[in-house]
Amino acid sequence: MQKKIEILNKKARFQYELSDSYVSGIQLLGSEIKSIRQGKCSIAEAFCTVENNEVFIHNMYVAEYAFATTFAHDTRRKKKLLLRKKEIAKLNKAIQNPGFTVVPTKLFISDRGYAKVVVAIGKGKKMHDKRQTIKDRDSKRALNTINKAAQR
Repeated sequence: MQKKIEILNKKARFQYELSDSYVSGIQLLGSEIKSIRQGKCSIAEAFCTVENNEVFIHNMYVAEYAFATTFAHDTRRKKKLLLRKKEIAKLNKAIQNPGFTVVPTKLFISDRGYAKVVVAIGKGKKMHDKRQTIKDRDSKRALNTINKAAQR
């Protein structure tokens, strides 16, 4: 049995207010999928664009596969996302508004062995919103430690 691969973009929830999310396939080379199955990739700095009614993910890091010889891939090449036409139209319409972008939030391997990416429409947070998020997170952490201490 294979180990469960799930790479998260932790910065996305902090920097953006996420609304609609879509699960999409991703067009990869052979050495890229093998590297992803080993867990050697990152979507922390990745972003998506819509070009000619196709969605591409840019700046997604996929480490070089150690056993790939002459067919090694570029580690940060743009990759095509496989979405339906209606979903692409919704994404394109959303990013026409100023302040909105398409952000990858999660990369995982499906039950059938395919690499999938969850992309979401995000609106950039202002600095005061980020401070409020930090304040809420710290207060939840403090409450959890108090509750754990009270249970002992």
